[in-house]
Amino acid sequence: MTKYQILPMTQLQAESIANTWRYEGIYAFYDMDQDEEDMAEFLDPAAREGKVFVVTQMEEVIGFCSIESEKEEVEIGFGMRPDLTGKGNGNDFVSFLVDYITKAYHPKKICLAVAGFNKRAITLYERIGFQQTEYFDQSTNGDVYPFVRMILESKKD
Repeated sequence: MTKYQILPMTQLQAESIANTWRYEGIYAFYDMDQDEEDMAEFLDPAAREGKVFVVTQMEEVIGFCSIESEKEEVEIGFGMRPDLTGKGNGNDFVSFLVDYITKAYHPKKICLAVAGFNKRAITLYERIGFQQTEYFDQSTNGDVYPFVRMILESKKD
């Protein structure tokens, strides 16, 4: 298995992800152009600085992640390149992110939010050890959608 790397995201990479990554079916919900505000923030170098990164494998961009650390809690968001989703790659990808965050930030917990309809992702996150902790409605993509907040507690104290 080839190692992943997390690197600062360049403007060219951000534009490529925002303008060319298109997901199939219900997952088109995650296309960057579905929410103008999110897309503008993603494309803003100042907004990305120090918290939005590309994930590469053999120097090829295979995903991205946002990492926001506050005290002993890290909030993550991420996406995998559309042609790699739904093919069994998620476990290695998310496990790598969890390991990286654990080593780099030493949080007591790692949190994420996922659209409630995304049962495939929720199942994956639960397999990794995340637990559903909250259900909430979030305004995004021009409407309000149900989301699930999930938390992974640190195993070391």
